[in-house]
Amino acid sequence: MNGPETLNKQTILVVDDSPGNITVLSGLLRKDYKVKAATNGHDAITIARTEPHPDLILLDVMMQGIDGYEVCQILKADPETKSIPIIFVTAMSEVQDEQKGLALGAVDYITKPISAPIVLSRIRTHLALYQQNVELERKVQERTLELQKTNLAVIQRLARAGEFKDNETGRHVIRMTYYSKLIASKITKDENWIELIFHSSAMHDIGKIGVPDKILLKNGKLDSDEWNVMISHPLMGAQIIGEHASDLLKMAKEIAQSHHEKWDGTGYPFKLKGEQIPLPGRIVAIADVFDALTSERRYKKAWPLEDAYAHLIEQSGKHFDPHLVNAFVSSKPEVEEILHKYAESRLSDME
Repeated sequence: MNGPETLNKQTILVVDDSPGNITVLSGLLRKDYKVKAATNGHDAITIARTEPHPDLILLDVMMQGIDGYEVCQILKADPETKSIPIIFVTAMSEVQDEQKGLALGAVDYITKPISAPIVLSRIRTHLALYQQNVELERKVQERTLELQKTNLAVIQRLARAGEFKDNETGRHVIRMTYYSKLIASKITKDENWIELIFHSSAMHDIGKIGVPDKILLKNGKLDSDEWNVMISHPLMGAQIIGEHASDLLKMAKEIAQSHHEKWDGTGYPFKLKGEQIPLPGRIVAIADVFDALTSERRYKKAWPLEDAYAHLIEQSGKHFDPHLVNAFVSSKPEVEEILHKYAESRLSDME
């Protein structure tokens, strides 16, 4: 039965095709470490991949079947095991042998016959470095998550600011972000990218903050001067978001600037055509227009769903990317679930 002291010990995997060598190394290590052993490369890989992973591997080079170099190469290519420090322990003492081992990703190279004090010293050093790296990576991930949450909060607040500016949009922002996410999920399995679309699409009309109320809220048709101001809002949105290293804010800027471009090149502000238009902008164009059509505004009634779908299909290849229109229209049950779930009377705040 393992006591608390044993449970807290770090684990070292000893790999050698000589049982005698395993016995020697195990005897040397057992006092301070938990020891696992493998007599061939296949078993070594299996043990290394089994959780909890070993904290360090002592690896022989010359073994039957898969040699130590290949074992090292395989483990370093696997995201689950690539960070485990590997020390080669081998009778191959030529400089080129050591160079090859280190080039494959090993942290050290010890030649046989071994010196117990040297082996123990090297192990302590590399375990300490490994723990420092693990802790550093944990802190980096923690900080990255904090920054992502901060960026998301900024985006959500700015999106709300846009809603207050144009109070006719109601829950438009929420629905169109879910429509955007739905379209993205139909064309890629990349969950991170799908989430980026979902959150950054909320900023699509942030540039309307810069449009005067007398134009934005006008009941009648805009004259040419007023229209020129209105169509400047994608550029104003890009300016508001600015330049950032954050993938979230980069995509938000891209969407703000491009979601009024049209597949046939007749959109604005740059009259981009086809795949010149960034993919996120093409996705949001469909989500934005569909929700505008199916929502009641002060100047119009909500369109029936089938009429809105028909409009998307009619504008496929003109206003919209045909592939994306097909992805959206072929997902009617999911589209309508979003429409009903986030209807004006069903939600009091932005999620």
